[in-house]
Amino acid sequence: MTELIARQASFLSSDSSAGLALPAIIAAAGERASNRFIEFFTATIRNRNTRLAYGRAVGAFLSWCEDKGLSFDRIGPVFVAAYVETLLANDMAKPSVKQHLAAIRMMFDFMVTGGILPFNPAASVRGPKHVVKVGKTPVLQPDEARALFDSIDISTPAGLRDRALLGVMVYSFARVSAVVGMDVGDYYQQGKRWWLRLAEKGGKAHAVPAHHLAEEYLDAYLAVLGHPPQGPLWRSMTKERVLGANRMHRVDAFRMIKRRCAAAEMGSQSNCHTFRATGITAYLLNGGSIEGAQAIAAHESPRTTKLYDRSGDTLTLAEVERITI
Repeated sequence: MTELIARQASFLSSDSSAGLALPAIIAAAGERASNRFIEFFTATIRNRNTRLAYGRAVGAFLSWCEDKGLSFDRIGPVFVAAYVETLLANDMAKPSVKQHLAAIRMMFDFMVTGGILPFNPAASVRGPKHVVKVGKTPVLQPDEARALFDSIDISTPAGLRDRALLGVMVYSFARVSAVVGMDVGDYYQQGKRWWLRLAEKGGKAHAVPAHHLAEEYLDAYLAVLGHPPQGPLWRSMTKERVLGANRMHRVDAFRMIKRRCAAAEMGSQSNCHTFRATGITAYLLNGGSIEGAQAIAAHESPRTTKLYDRSGDTLTLAEVERITI
């Protein structure tokens, strides 16, 4: 299955000599099907991350169909269901399987509305049941998060940047993509307060007052950056270990988090979402409301916010420690 996924979405990369490289099964279906397929990824999916994820899912499915000797118009519900079972048999996580099925179903839907296929073969296929009441994102307790901040060497530009970036993630509940996408002007003063302007998922513009510690960390970082008037807020490091002009990528932020958590002996499970969940948990532990956390995190539903709430974990641990033998 790993090999299959690796063949996934070459059609999302353009080739200067051959134009857009399409899956063979789509190219064989004719010009109308090929054009409609390209439209699906270029015209209907605006978010780049969603486009890449759906591209991987659809590409892997079409490669699997190709291996089975199927033509595009011969793909039926039985084959889609068999593919779902193949993913599960190869130990793909249920949420990932559901995402793959959603991408396949959406692609076929677009083909049906464009008159390429008479019906959607994925419409009747059910994905695996998966109910989530508590999120699996690793969360740091407030004292652990404080220990992590204190472990960062702020005598270096990288240390000041990393502390400020983690501070913004924790104190604004922001996603890593929204944070690394900030420009210098997105940290701005309004009245006596400083604010953070974030472009959250779905193109949602979201402004959050800067926590006083996030403000302190940002000011120290911007001082070493030289208070540039414009450009990316978060800069990548050059080979000379100084802050460059290029924007820091979210993958670089992920690697930084892994490195900082390992150095602080926080284990290897933390990821970018850990700091969003850590901020929400700390907020709720200090008497904050779900509605308040939802507003800060820019969640559409309080149910989503509750997935990040681990404020009950401390109580559970305290109860377990009562077992004295």
